[in-house]
Parts: sequence; C-alpha cells; structure tokens
Amino acid sequence: MSKSLDKLVKEIKACNLCTDHLPLGPRPVIQVGSLARILIVGQAPGRRVHETGIPFNDPSGERLRLWMGINKEEFYDKDKVALVPMGFCFPGTGKSGDLPPRPECADTWREKLLEKLPNIELTIVIGQYAQGWHFGSSNKQNLTETVKSWKEFWPNAIPLPHPSPRNNIWLRKNAWFEDEVIPALQKAVNAILDKSTKSN
Repeated sequence: MSKSLDKLVKEIKACNLCTDHLPLGPRPVIQVGSLARILIVGQAPGRRVHETGIPFNDPSGERLRLWMGINKEEFYDKDKVALVPMGFCFPGTGKSGDLPPRPECADTWREKLLEKLPNIELTIVIGQYAQGWHFGSSNKQNLTETVKSWKEFWPNAIPLPHPSPRNNIWLRKNAWFEDEVIPALQKAVNAILDKSTKSN
C-alpha cells in the first residue's frame, strides 16, 4: 500500500462523522491496496460484518464469491480485490432490512479513495445506491433494468443485484441473470486475476 493510501485509510478508520446516527457506533470496514485490479462496491456493512470487521463475511459474501468464481484467499487479497462500500459503517436496521448507507461517507471519502486505486480494471457495482452513485445519469429507472443493461457498462464495470438471500425471489424471477451475466463476470474476473498473478 502506498504511503498516501495508507494515510487515507488510517483517516477513514478513525472517522466518526456519523456517530450520532449509528446504532452500534462507527467501525469503518474496507479493504484496499494500490495494486488492486477489481473494485467491489457494496452498499454498507451488515451487522455481522460490523461485529467481525471483515467485509462480506456473511452469506452475501459467499454468494458473491460464487458469482465471481473465486475463493476466499483471492477475495481477501487487497492487492487483487478492493472492497469499498458506499457506506463504511453499519447504518442500522429498518423495517425491511438494513438502512441505506449514510450519505456523509461517500461525500467525504469516496473520490479521494478511488483516486488512489489506479489499477482497477473492473468495478462490480452492487445494489441501487452504489449504481446511482457510480453510473449517474446512465442508471436506469430501477435495479432490474440497470442489471439488464449491463453490457452498456461493460467491460469496465458491471451492475449486480445484492447477493443477499433476501434476493432469492428476484433471482428466481430473473433466470437470465445467472445464465447470461454470471458467466461473463467469471470469465473477466479470471482473466484479470490471472494477469495480476503473472505480473506480480
């Protein structure tokens, strides 16, 4: 990790901007390395991730790794994969699941951090809040339409639904996703990581 990135990560880890809004208090959870070639943009850590401090350390992470076709060792290698959610801290739980990421997080840290990840070849953008920020006016009217239009963002980025078990119904209704999108994603991830291994 470069000195400037290391300094920024320390500042992020010490952030307490949203303390008054976080039911379990601040605990920023990210994984970054200046050599990373794949960027995964999630929503915000869930309760289990908050407790362990390990990103995607839950059933959502298991499914995401299956979608990508990689193992835990590769997934948690910061020189291969950067994990930078829209909100770095657990936002709390609402009536239908976790609350949205706190907006202060992206406003304060996001552009500064992404500027220090110069080797990213593929950005995996998960969920409506991440897609809204990263795709801007190219984002469609809803998540399903954005994911259906994945080729518009390819090969630099790809929109995905959240891999949470809560989305099992969506996955059953949209069989095209696992038939069409997942094979393309796995092929790209494999090629990028294979190239990364050979160059290191």
